[in-house]
Amino acid sequence: MPKPTLVLVDDSDEVRALVRTRLQLSGQFEIVGEGRDGAEAIGLAYRHEPDLLLMDTSMPTMDGLEALPAVLTLAPDTKVVIFTGFEERGLADAARELGAVDFIEKSIRIDELADRLLTLLGTRPATPPPPGRNRLRVVGQSDGEESDSVEQTVLDEHLERFREVFERAAIGMATLTLNGSVVRANAALAELMRCQPVDLVGVDYGQLTGGQGDALDAGLEAISLRGESMVTFEHRLPDAIDQTVRVTLAPIRDSKGQALYVFAQVQDISAQLQAEDDLRRNEELFRMLVTAVRDYAIYMLDPQGNVASWNIGAQRIKGYSAEEVIGQNFRLFYPDQEQDARHPEHNLALALQNGAFAEEGWRVRKDGSQFWASVVITAVYGEDGEHIGFAKVTRDQTEQRLYADQHQTATEQQTHLLAVTAHELRTPTAVIEGSASLLQEQWQRLSQADRTQLLSGISTSAHRLQRLVTDLATASRLQNDALVLRPEEVTLGALLTASIERTRAANNGAQIQLELIEDVSFVADAGRLAQAVDNLLDNAIRHGRAPVTVAGRPTVSGVEIRICDTGPGVPRDLVPQLFDRFAVAGRTGGTGLGLYLVREIARGHGGEVTYEAPSAQGPSAFVLRVPFEPIEASLRIAAVR
Repeated sequence: MPKPTLVLVDDSDEVRALVRTRLQLSGQFEIVGEGRDGAEAIGLAYRHEPDLLLMDTSMPTMDGLEALPAVLTLAPDTKVVIFTGFEERGLADAARELGAVDFIEKSIRIDELADRLLTLLGTRPATPPPPGRNRLRVVGQSDGEESDSVEQTVLDEHLERFREVFERAAIGMATLTLNGSVVRANAALAELMRCQPVDLVGVDYGQLTGGQGDALDAGLEAISLRGESMVTFEHRLPDAIDQTVRVTLAPIRDSKGQALYVFAQVQDISAQLQAEDDLRRNEELFRMLVTAVRDYAIYMLDPQGNVASWNIGAQRIKGYSAEEVIGQNFRLFYPDQEQDARHPEHNLALALQNGAFAEEGWRVRKDGSQFWASVVITAVYGEDGEHIGFAKVTRDQTEQRLYADQHQTATEQQTHLLAVTAHELRTPTAVIEGSASLLQEQWQRLSQADRTQLLSGISTSAHRLQRLVTDLATASRLQNDALVLRPEEVTLGALLTASIERTRAANNGAQIQLELIEDVSFVADAGRLAQAVDNLLDNAIRHGRAPVTVAGRPTVSGVEIRICDTGPGVPRDLVPQLFDRFAVAGRTGGTGLGLYLVREIARGHGGEVTYEAPSAQGPSAFVLRVPFEPIEASLRIAAVR
């Protein structure tokens, strides 16, 4: 006759080894599978459909009672036996209601377990346990280790006293499985939950938290997985708006530190809520300080200004470890010139005089670099009123200072642009308005030469306005990173000739010479490149000296356009920022956008523009170079800010 098959599920490796060995030695069972929690029990039951499944109650992930219905659904012919360390009648009743055929406590003599299981299978008649063998015993205890009756009476008495304290305690108490199911509850807890103690057995405590079961799960996880020795959380009672309890979870562990189950203390704190709220507000302020402490150097100075304490924020900001700086005078954080002026001592004197002192200024890190610091120094006194030192709080404000400087620079640039734009608009609009008015009122009296000159002035001024509008629009697109090139085939000669003609027409026939060394076709955005050449020619006419020469030639990788004039060249101090936005020289410097746009258009094509100062070898020149085809990644011009 084949042996009954059995699956053993317990999260304790020692218990499984002991039970497996004892059942195998009996020769009555075939152990076909072992698991550590309820989830594994379900899988093993489905896979093996054993005759018996011996399963613990308290296990991580999923406990025995929680897994029991699923086990019986997947293996309906399997007899499930709850094998537990809890001795609760209510728990046994709950297990049987869920379908368990028996509830065996781990206090059973281990050598009697095989007979008990065979009886459940109907292969051996039930026999009562021998006299004196129904007392509590440690699992695995041999016959020779049985305590005498006096010792057993003392143990039983102590156990009863514990139960009496548990049951009569004024504070709610419960024993939970590692997955949160209640296996024992006292009367105080039942009163809080408005039920009887037996009604709580087998209930997931998360259902009693008023929708805050996540706090329970997090606490159990901290105990089971991270080894926490105590976890506390609060929740409102079910169906109670103004009643709150604090739950303290403490694990009961075996000799190896493995959690067996969890003891829960549940205390009604409703009457303390107002005080608790005040305390929590203070704790929240403290937590906010702790959270931000890495952003602040917070340390103490003695009355002489020597560093007495040092926090992690101070180490991060100033670069010194506590060992390096404690005992040294805080003067070392100041630049040399401020040390020489005794500025640190002056700050302490003001803090002592006024109670506190605040300022912003440059401070020095360990590596010698400087940072912009916001500093508050507060005089500190003992309970007896004696001055015991200073509390010093420093924050690195370098980024904010740079941002403020950049914002100030941007504001100044915008103010300059508005002023220059107004100036640039004033002259051509005045010319257009005056010339048009004169032509309208005195047309018959003006000579043909006068008419031609006035119309030419209108045309030139209109051209200047059009150029200004074009430059401003292009600069705006660059600011928004939205200037897109539209490449097409361009002929170098045609490009330069058109730009020269436009410049001559706008500047009363200015002297401009074209030197086309070799005509060549290439791919570029004709409109943008023409704008760049126009700006260079306009720059030469306005700030240089005639004649102006435009030379174009092919190079190995692209084309080169060189624009020269015989003027004195760019002032030396302006050369480093010549192509920057808003860089101007003198009162007639223009908007400061023309050369900036030339550079960005050149770079957008994958090229560059440079300036050559006048020398013995030749006059000053702006040299624009672009490749035969724009670099693909440069088709969208990104503004350099």
